[in-house]
Amino acid sequence: MSDHLSALPEHAPRGIWGAVMLAVDLNGNIDWSATQETVARLCASGVHGVYSNGTACEFHCQTEAEFDRLSEMVAAVAGAARIPFQIGISQSNPRVACERLKRVAGLGLSGVQFTLPDWWPPSDEEVLRFVSGLAEAAPSTPLVLYNPPHAKRLLTLESIAALGTAVPSLVGAKLPGGDASWYAGMRRELSGLSVFVPGHTLATGYANGAHGSYSNIACLSPKGALQWWAQIRAGEQAAFEMQARVQAFLADHVLPFRARYAVSDAALDKAMAAAGSWSSIRAQLLWPYSSVPDEDIPPLATAARVAFPGWF
Repeated sequence: MSDHLSALPEHAPRGIWGAVMLAVDLNGNIDWSATQETVARLCASGVHGVYSNGTACEFHCQTEAEFDRLSEMVAAVAGAARIPFQIGISQSNPRVACERLKRVAGLGLSGVQFTLPDWWPPSDEEVLRFVSGLAEAAPSTPLVLYNPPHAKRLLTLESIAALGTAVPSLVGAKLPGGDASWYAGMRRELSGLSVFVPGHTLATGYANGAHGSYSNIACLSPKGALQWWAQIRAGEQAAFEMQARVQAFLADHVLPFRARYAVSDAALDKAMAAAGSWSSIRAQLLWPYSSVPDEDIPPLATAARVAFPGWF
């Protein structure tokens, strides 16, 4: 194991984590049986961990009853598979996020992911009060900050480092990454935290000190994401060549859906999962959000198998 992975605390996440996604039926409802099968297949794929209620899991559209049912399902399936799992407690309302944390803290999870409250951009004092409050609500639960590019409050690396000092149970951060100077700052400021970067930039990220990815590439193919990770860990030049192929595939075949149909990142992730065919996931999102149409999935599937023939 490389130095910057082994230097982390034992309970900090590492490697390729796969996103739990919701199977949505033709009537727009969650298909719980198909969702459970998808979680089981993801756990069996060999990924280093699974996580529910990230963006690809449409956390922003779930009712509290759906959140509880999904959390308990993921805990049961991942627990039986003996695979680490995290649950996202993110909610625009910070009090609801804290209540979610209290409800899942006893499920045997490896950590929770959270976003900052975002109806109004929180001040430094409010951010610290919120994250400290999460730690007090579940003192033994590791916390992972999810601070995506569209967050109303984007934290600096220095601010995240200060949070980690003030709140010792903060063990990781899911961040957008950046250029060479960003990674230099990450290594300087966040040496004690596990930093996860987007899946399609992982070769660059790992070479610069990042520790893994909550991987959008695993949405397309868990097998492919793990094959690429092995190349990355081995320091092969082929890993950077694969990154160029991955980014070209996204640019040519996936990102155009955003402009064509005005869809979200969650829609792109689910379209890739549908094209990957490793589960029964369809591209459909929960109401009221737009999805990549079903007729676009077979051409995307063909393009993926041409681009990455060993992944499927």
